[in-house]
Amino acid sequence: MIRRTVRLPIDAEKVEPLTLVMSRLKKQKYHLVGSHSAVKKCLWVHNALTQGRFCYKCKFYGIESHRCIQFTPATLWCWNACLHCWRMRPQDLGLRDEDLMRLPSVDDPEVIADLAIEEHRRTVSGYRNVAPRLMWEEAMNPVHVAISLTGEPTLYPRLGELIKVFHGRGLTTFLVTRGIRPEVLASLEEEPTQLYVSLEAWSEEMYNFFDRPLVSRGWEKTLETLEMLPSFSSPTVLRITLIRGFNMNDKDIRGFAKLIDKASPTYIEPKAYMHVGGSTGRLSRDNMPSMSEVLDFAEKLAAETSYKVASYSVPSRVALLTRLAGPVIRYGKGCPEAWKTEEVGDEFSGEYGATEF
Repeated sequence: MIRRTVRLPIDAEKVEPLTLVMSRLKKQKYHLVGSHSAVKKCLWVHNALTQGRFCYKCKFYGIESHRCIQFTPATLWCWNACLHCWRMRPQDLGLRDEDLMRLPSVDDPEVIADLAIEEHRRTVSGYRNVAPRLMWEEAMNPVHVAISLTGEPTLYPRLGELIKVFHGRGLTTFLVTRGIRPEVLASLEEEPTQLYVSLEAWSEEMYNFFDRPLVSRGWEKTLETLEMLPSFSSPTVLRITLIRGFNMNDKDIRGFAKLIDKASPTYIEPKAYMHVGGSTGRLSRDNMPSMSEVLDFAEKLAAETSYKVASYSVPSRVALLTRLAGPVIRYGKGCPEAWKTEEVGDEFSGEYGATEF
């Protein structure tokens, strides 16, 4: 069941909203960078360094989890207030929608990149005597940036420059957007290594209910973004967050298939909603599908399209579909052979999906 109300924390009325939000972010171990960016250690960085367990991006695309920076250039600012967002939305703590429309300032891309790398190193420095020495040394020299942590990255007006700076420092980039600013994507001076568009809805009615856009024409802008994807030279991904009771029936599969036909992405990633963080006040645990349900959705979607199921990751409850005839494009060394032992019934608790985009 999808809940429609959110109870504000009791201290929300006693503290200036922006101060309260920033304080909450710091308590949640966000490392604030400049005036509008942030880095946070992903749980999979910890798992990789302490348990040798890696996230789905390692299995699918070769990304080395311990060398991945989880980063955002727009910490608070977003043009959607999605129900499934696992962070505490600024609106939940008293910030007005108009406060979230644009960044308060624009930091220099060179400075942001340097500070993001520095903060990642700070987050993993304490693993020196815990992790295998080689892995720790690798973690101190990141090679990938997931531009996805929170907020809408396309609100940073120098995004293309920032991507170029990261690439110039030898890092690959995965950019995740809700597709709300197609004009920004169209004018990037450098494409990301891989571009994600994240969706939960396939119709305007569903989108307006679930994603709660703060701007007019949000759905039209999303469709513009999808229509633009075939023009990118970099691989593109359509991420479909699956919410039991909202977007997983046969009608939904046909609806998403139409969007896939429009976007023609390189990959499709159906991924389970995880009942964690701020979303627990808006959605029920019953809205979180199992891995078996994710695979069932993926197989039905494959039958409705020309894609095939290429892989899946049980801990992250995500499947991978593609039209590629050969192997999936990989950007790093990959992860251990242990991934091959995964069983669909061997699922972990929701915490393992809490800090992934």
